[in-house]
Amino acid sequence: GKWFTYSLCEQLGNIGSEIGRAKKWQGKDQKIFESAVFRAIELLDLTLSDIRWKKRYREIARAKEVVGDAFSGGNLYGSSFESLEKYFYHFAFAARNKKNN
Repeated sequence: GKWFTYSLCEQLGNIGSEIGRAKKWQGKDQKIFESAVFRAIELLDLTLSDIRWKKRYREIARAKEVVGDAFSGGNLYGSSFESLEKYFYHFAFAARNKKNN
């Protein structure tokens, strides 16, 4: 329930934390890596189910698709966890800025 009290930036920033964790453990610990990826996808699914963001559905769904692509080797879009971390970082930064103001 708490997930649905977060702003979109907070939700995507939290997803970015999981992406960062996946990036950190990729090639080092497969179990932790996969856990982070699956948690990011789970959080993206929760975000997609949040009716407040229905106008952003396509962007959020594409982000989920790109996470899956990065997990499977980046063959479709050339995506990587490094590039995803950069994308999601901006949301975490915006959420933090909003809370501090």
